Amino acid sequence: MEDERDHDTISSSPPSLSKQLAGTTLGGSADVPVVDLSVSDEDFLVHEVVKASEEWGIFQVVNHGIPEELMHQLQVVGKQFFDLPEAEKEIVAKDGDFEGYKRKYLGGINNWDQHLFHRLSPPSIINYKYWPKNPPQYREVTEEYTKHMKRLTEKILGWLSEGLGLPREAFTQSIGGETAEYVLRVNFYPPTQDSELVIGAAAHSDMGAIALLLPNEVPGLQAFKDEQWLDLNYINSAVVVIIGDQLMRMTNGRFKNVLHRAKTDKERLRISWPVFVAPRADMSVGPLPELTGDENPPKFETLIYNDYIDQKINGWALEDLPVY
Repeated sequence: MEDERDHDTISSSPPSLSKQLAGTTLGGSADVPVVDLSVSDEDFLVHEVVKASEEWGIFQVVNHGIPEELMHQLQVVGKQFFDLPEAEKEIVAKDGDFEGYKRKYLGGINNWDQHLFHRLSPPSIINYKYWPKNPPQYREVTEEYTKHMKRLTEKILGWLSEGLGLPREAFTQSIGGETAEYVLRVNFYPPTQDSELVIGAAAHSDMGAIALLLPNEVPGLQAFKDEQWLDLNYINSAVVVIIGDQLMRMTNGRFKNVLHRAKTDKERLRISWPVFVAPRADMSVGPLPELTGDENPPKFETLIYNDYIDQKINGWALEDLPVY
């Protein structure tokens, strides 16, 4: 989703600049699947999330159990941070790591945003120096939101596992169980009159396993399907679920690692809160043996996740991708 490290080129290179900027309005708003998690028929939920992951690689979930007030609080403290004077935001600025605050970067295409990026879980990888102390409620709200994100992620991964005939915990364990890494990026896209030329986040697929994104009410997220860019409809309190490269690779290509991007708006501020879920850097990830065989041989090499990241970054076409 709209992040700094989580992109894919090993399996699907981003479109050229001309393709990224073409077809912005083709197809209009997308009928991206929406799954109501309040449905009591669990077999139905399994079917719906698997179908969405196979056909789209992206879907929205509603009635997911995350308190609406908590989601609102997360949005409030995020907006309050970006409203601070630049000097206060610089207190948590990047200093060599991918974590921290960064302001308006321009790369091979006109990417434009401000963002805050930091780890959420497991506790052993958290560095609170990158968590804002102002607003004062930031840490409390974000930690509570993380608990709900982890529960929802494990539910979705469980349904996806069962839908492929695997034990419920298969995908969760394949990305490390309690050691799986959760990272938050708060994207802040100011209004720009050049919204047709300035892309908030370049076309990419996510390097990790899965991402769960909370948007504000300003549309901007687009998915690439059937050779066109499609706008996602905004649904109040919905969470956008995005399948990443590692789930695509573990399922031997059965699930799609959707290509997506973010657009700015001419008049309104757009903010989004994606949480990225990925294996530990030292974990081996590849097609699961239960999903391959003589009639379905592995399509992807099993790699240490950190090596996968290196290969992917090295494969990027510099003229098409932002510099980080």
